[in-house]
This record gives sequence, structure tokens and C-alpha cells, in this order.
Amino acid sequence: METQSENACFDGVQGVYTHRSDVCSCDMTFGLFLPEEAKDGPVPVLWYLSGLTCTHENAMTKAGAQGWAAEQGIALVFPDTSPRGDDVADDDAYDLGKGAGFYVNATQDPWAPHFRMWDYVAEELPALLADKFAIDPDRQAITGHSMGGHGALTLAMGLQGRFKSVSAFAPISNPVASDWGRKQLTAYLGADESTWAAHDASLLMRETGFDGPVLVDTGTSDQFIDLLRPEALAQAVAARRQQATLRMQPGYDHSYFFISTFMEDHVAFHAEALYAG
Repeated sequence: METQSENACFDGVQGVYTHRSDVCSCDMTFGLFLPEEAKDGPVPVLWYLSGLTCTHENAMTKAGAQGWAAEQGIALVFPDTSPRGDDVADDDAYDLGKGAGFYVNATQDPWAPHFRMWDYVAEELPALLADKFAIDPDRQAITGHSMGGHGALTLAMGLQGRFKSVSAFAPISNPVASDWGRKQLTAYLGADESTWAAHDASLLMRETGFDGPVLVDTGTSDQFIDLLRPEALAQAVAARRQQATLRMQPGYDHSYFFISTFMEDHVAFHAEALYAG
């Protein structure tokens, strides 16, 4: 693992690190904020999964999360959104290929050799963090934005018992019924739609739900709201009678201005679950 940068931040350290990923068969870069408490021992961790076109850097520099995490003594992990490198497949469209990994393990060419973001976020990066940093693997929570909100919800429900809580900002809630989903799931997983269900938060909510608190914020002025389909997730939550807080925030759009406005709420929400008991 190579240290790209480390900066003092709210009495903790905001670092950026690169390592060779066996899962993705390329070098991967991630951001990690460690609060001051990490000097004394392992701390709880909140994962933040970013959206389409983003890298590890977007939320790290624009979400305003570190100050709130420092108050709670929580680490923040900012993974990249896809594999990178000259030999990694890409597409001219912004919503496929690099920057658009969709947090799945691709089975189709040309994506299969590198696009294994589910295994990277679920297995490889957590193991690296536990080995190299003062992270408590028994106290994890997850959040994300847009495509990352999709990833946060599907990982939380797909890895039952891993995360104490899950939240999302404007998640792609029902990708099997959205152009932000059908295109990518077809490309990465193939035309057999039965393989898609494990990566649809609304279908997973109906099937398994989540054993813990859920918080989702979406702006009423989100320019992509028809692609996000928040109503599908709300219907699934109601059908399952899942413990959840689903909020439509009046006037807010899809930007980081929206995310930074409600970041304090989300960090406090996760802190309550991470420190419970």
C-alpha cells in the first residue's frame, strides 16, 4: 500500500492510499478519515459510496463529513467507484465503464476481468483496512449517494449482519425498472434479469429487508428523480413494514449542496447505531 497524501483534519487525519487490488486486477485508490480517537485503538467506521462519474475524491472534499465524524469519533472510508487503468475497459458514455462500476461483480465481457466492485467493497478493502488501520470490523455502517446509495442499500441487505445501519442520499432505488440500471445491469451481468434482483434495493427490501435502522433522503427538485424511483423503495418499505425513515426534502436537487446539508443528520444517525449497546 502506498500513501498518496495525509492531511491533518479536525484533529484527525485525512489520508489517500493506493494499493494493488487482486479482486479488480488493477491499482485502486481510496480515502480514509481517521478521527483523533484512532490513536488509542480501533474506532467505528462509516462507508461512503459515491455516484456516477465520481472517484474517491468527490465526497472526501465536498460532502463536509469529516467534521461531523470527528465529533462522533467515527472513521470514514471513501472507496473509488470503479477500477481504473489503461487496460481497464471503458465506454464513451458517462454512465458505463470507468466511474460507473455500480457495485456489482461483472460477468460479461469486456467488463468481467476488472469490474468486481461488490467483492472489492464487501471483502478486499475491509480486510485491508482491518489489517492496516485502527478500524473496528464489528462496528460498521454504510451510506452513499445516487449509484452509491444503490450500492449502500444493496450491500447492507445483501450482507446481513455486517452493517449496524444504512442510509442513502438520492439512491437509485429500483434499477431493474430504470434507465439508470437496466443499461448497466445488462452490460455487466447479461440479459438474464433473474441475475439483477440481488442488486435492486426495492426488490431486496421486499424480499429480505434490513435488520436495523434505515434513513433515506431525496430532494423534491432532484433533476434525476424519475430515474431514482424513490416511490418504489417507499412502497417496498411499507409492504415489509421495515423500520425506516424516508424523507423528501423540499427544493433540494442531486448535488453535493444537498448532501452536505443533511450530512450531519446522517452521521449522527449512524453514530447512534454504531454506539448502541
